[in-house]
Amino acid sequence: MQIGRKETVAVAVAVVLVVAAFVVPHLHLGIVTPLINASPARFQSFADTAPIFGWWKAHVGWGTPAAILIGIAAVMWGPAGAQRLPWRALVLVAWATSCAWAFSLAMIDGWQRGFAGRLTSRHEYLRQVPTVTDIPEALSSFSRRILDYQPDSWITHVSGHPPGALLTFVWLDRIGLSGGAWAGLLCLLVGSSAAAAVIVAVRALTDDATARMAAPFVAVAPTAIWIAVSADGYFAGVAAWGIALLALAVKQQVRVPLLVAGGAGLLLGWALFLNYGLALISFLALAVMATSVDWQTALRTLIPAALTAGFVVGVFFAFGFWWFDGYQLVQERYWQGIANDRPFQYWSWANLASVVCAIGLGSVAGIGRAFDIAAMRRSPGLRLLILGALLAILCADLSMLSKAETERIWLPFTIWLTAAGALLPPQSHRFWLSLNVVGAIALNSFILTNW
Repeated sequence: MQIGRKETVAVAVAVVLVVAAFVVPHLHLGIVTPLINASPARFQSFADTAPIFGWWKAHVGWGTPAAILIGIAAVMWGPAGAQRLPWRALVLVAWATSCAWAFSLAMIDGWQRGFAGRLTSRHEYLRQVPTVTDIPEALSSFSRRILDYQPDSWITHVSGHPPGALLTFVWLDRIGLSGGAWAGLLCLLVGSSAAAAVIVAVRALTDDATARMAAPFVAVAPTAIWIAVSADGYFAGVAAWGIALLALAVKQQVRVPLLVAGGAGLLLGWALFLNYGLALISFLALAVMATSVDWQTALRTLIPAALTAGFVVGVFFAFGFWWFDGYQLVQERYWQGIANDRPFQYWSWANLASVVCAIGLGSVAGIGRAFDIAAMRRSPGLRLLILGALLAILCADLSMLSKAETERIWLPFTIWLTAAGALLPPQSHRFWLSLNVVGAIALNSFILTNW
């Protein structure tokens, strides 16, 4: 097996970036550090394993053998199996594999620490759920409670997101599925379904063969470490299906494209009220629209999608929450917290190192092949998706509103980068898949991740 020049350069740059991001914090280079104005104890709490948010701790759990077995199976039989399975079966297998992979990685940390207790910490949504006794009142007063240092300020994660995130867990509680395990299960199921959504979108925008080659990379991507369980995994799943439905509609691969486009708009509109940063999913939506065969088809897709997304915005506005007010206030809240002590001089590039850790070197190698102009002209679909995700990440990075924890926060974008492995020569897939699997298990086993 020969490794091409483009993937060699991409991987070499990525390795240097990651090594630098882990080493620099211990060189005491002034503001080129993950945390300033910090005592040794505070540095250990918030930057011990920068650029990843967690703590150094070599550990195994009952999820370890399961993760190893799933990883081996994906490397040995994933590429061939993806070629043989009927399409609908492949979509379900990709989802099931991603779900099992994510759950097994979480179980390396144990049931309580790795799964059931993750969403019950003092800064998480579930701590706020019991205080929401009147949903309309919570929505109408939501913006007023975003800023910190008020008697009734929202807790950290609630204040940092639009109200859709909190509402999800309130509704879950109202139907009797309360507690961290049920919340974690929701995030796991929806987040892991992004694997299915990604290959559906890739097939719609390119072809069946490319989607099948992408499937193993997406199913056992290192992103699974943060999908199970964090609310951002749930956000990623919702946004991914919005993009997938948009792709099916714009390529006219469904019986009622207008209805599917409307469904895409509903999901993408809802995504806007889960995470302010998901406004950047518009780059992926534009990438999808750019593949339309003509402007009339694009317009027929865009109008129902925009109308249903606007409907979601209108409903929240009717209940007293205006997205732009929340976005302006959340920026103020952001700078009231630890963001002031996280220097951009480090995080502007270390954020990208966390992206490498999240997608794996196999996906990095694929990205190295994405910028082939001739190939983009022949088959732009997947390459445009990769470009859209990279542009979203670049804008998020330059905004200075995403400093640290981006391995989790940027999941809605990084999951699309995992499909880049499909651009690699098929004979090299097992090698690159094995690097991704080993990297994910090693990272999860040596770092006790915060999420």
